[in-house]
Amino acid sequence: MTKSYSKVKNMLDAGHFVVCSELGPPIGSDPDFIRNKAKNLKGYVDGVNVTDNQTAIVRMSSIAAAKIAMDEGLEMIIQVTARDRNRIGLQSDILGASALGLRNVLLLTGDHQTFGKDPGSKNVFELGSVQLIKAVNDMVHEGVLLNGDQMDTPPKMFIGGAANPFADPFEMQMIKMQKKVNAGVEFFQTQAIYNMEKFKYWMEEVRKRGIHEQAYILAGILPTRSPKALRMMKKYVAGMDVPEHIIKRMDQAEDKEKEGVKMAVETIEQVKEIEGVRGVHLMPVAWEEITPHVVEEASLYPRPEVE
Repeated sequence: MTKSYSKVKNMLDAGHFVVCSELGPPIGSDPDFIRNKAKNLKGYVDGVNVTDNQTAIVRMSSIAAAKIAMDEGLEMIIQVTARDRNRIGLQSDILGASALGLRNVLLLTGDHQTFGKDPGSKNVFELGSVQLIKAVNDMVHEGVLLNGDQMDTPPKMFIGGAANPFADPFEMQMIKMQKKVNAGVEFFQTQAIYNMEKFKYWMEEVRKRGIHEQAYILAGILPTRSPKALRMMKKYVAGMDVPEHIIKRMDQAEDKEKEGVKMAVETIEQVKEIEGVRGVHLMPVAWEEITPHVVEEASLYPRPEVE
């Protein structure tokens, strides 16, 4: 099998169960903030997402933060949202990221600016997620920009998109997922899973459509240590499905951090048994230091060595 420029892709192509995690850049310009978080992840995960002004709050550039973390020895997945940039800026950032050696990208529409601290800011949203995926796919595989110009050196990127098993209407979500595959997406990272029965049903529908054979699927896992956080996600985060029994379990736990890890590990163990799931994406929001513990408890450490 021909080796790719992306280590994450090579892991998936080789049949390994992949482990990705997430790193939120600071609201500031301190590079050591990134370096310190990178220390918690090195050796425990195969790829690390860097968010792009998550929840429409100003943070360090995802590309800059990813380059700092990459220099610490991590394989990075930059997130790029369509909210803040037009097609010129988006394509320019992809070219710049590739030139820096970043080889994986997750392409998203992005949270609306009213979710953040600058609700009066002007959004762009010139491209939606499907259009953005198609544009980057054409850049990578055809060497062509949106305006039709041919590039002398196309970018090298493993292209990802988001999928939400819990958003309604269900059928429309499946159609959008297929559109992303048709546009050129190569892997999906899903919304965080708390409702396992609904996720299993979603995966059944994914398999019926053969989507799992067209793109790799990484299941979202969000370790939490607070019943308050679960309630907030249930109430305010669109597309999140947090059953009451999960909140009650966390409420009743004596050691809530320990229970949060246990719940995450149980979820990982269940998704590993589901046909078509090729890995997990850990999203320990502001709790990155727990990632090694979760990976070890889930018997996913040490990680396989693949170039």
